[in-house]
Amino acid sequence: MSSYLWSPRATPFGPSEYQRVLADVPADCEVEVTWLDKPEKGTANPYAGQDPSAPWPASGIGLESRLRLEAARAVLAADPADSDDDLDVVEAAQVGDWDEELERLLTEARADRGGVVEVPLPSSLSATAVARLRDDPEQFARELARPMPRRPSPAARFGTRFHAWVEARFGQQSLLDPDELPGRGDLGIDDEDELRKLIATFESGPFAERVPTAVEPPFALVLAGQVVRGRIDAVYAEPDGSWLVVDWKTNQRQTADPLQLAIYRLAWAELMGVPLAEVRAAFHYVRAGETVEISDLADRRRLEQILLRDGAPE
Repeated sequence: MSSYLWSPRATPFGPSEYQRVLADVPADCEVEVTWLDKPEKGTANPYAGQDPSAPWPASGIGLESRLRLEAARAVLAADPADSDDDLDVVEAAQVGDWDEELERLLTEARADRGGVVEVPLPSSLSATAVARLRDDPEQFARELARPMPRRPSPAARFGTRFHAWVEARFGQQSLLDPDELPGRGDLGIDDEDELRKLIATFESGPFAERVPTAVEPPFALVLAGQVVRGRIDAVYAEPDGSWLVVDWKTNQRQTADPLQLAIYRLAWAELMGVPLAEVRAAFHYVRAGETVEISDLADRRRLEQILLRDGAPE
């Protein structure tokens, strides 16, 4: 324990109260202890005549740079073929730690100087994220590296209101509150008349009186080691024992991506433990009242090709 007596101020310091307490404690070791008393008032500060300023930046190399250069020269002078057999256990462990740290530094340096930036995939992806990965991997990587907020489109907000109505109609509310689902935070849609028309069109269509087996069932599908999560809009049991997976679409154009249906179809087949051939999938375009069934949907192998970045499914 130590302290100092002088600082740039004129009045000197003395031992602190902590030091005074310790000074009265018998020492258990044979170490010479010197206690300095507070100088008398008026004692000249021995550092008062020294100029504390110094030129900056300092000319030449500093101590740290000299040590780095000496270390570099020692490394260059070392023979890589030299054996470590003469090291004891502690020294060998220390050298092993150095080797690991050097390898990490070299890997980091190569990554910084390389022209490719590796962006790890998140722990889970949505079906739409898988589609973005398939269509433009570089843009998807940029979005992951620098995510930007997106304003939900009016069509997306409108669609989520319709989904909430379907859940309520069949008495199968999802475990999540509608405000917690993507795009459902903004329910300020003024066009209630259009929503009523959409509901009327649905109630005159093929699914009006057909009760689904499940509405918004969640799933977690592992594809090529990557977790893909989502919710299926509706699933219906067919009279022949097979299943029909349906995804509601409220947009004007019939341009939905079949990849989304392929993921939902595979997820439901594996959830139920049935062959993929026993699960059909379709988009139901609510505004037009048309159901479009997709027959040639990707199976597990073709979906995994996307996540393995081997190109688009065959």
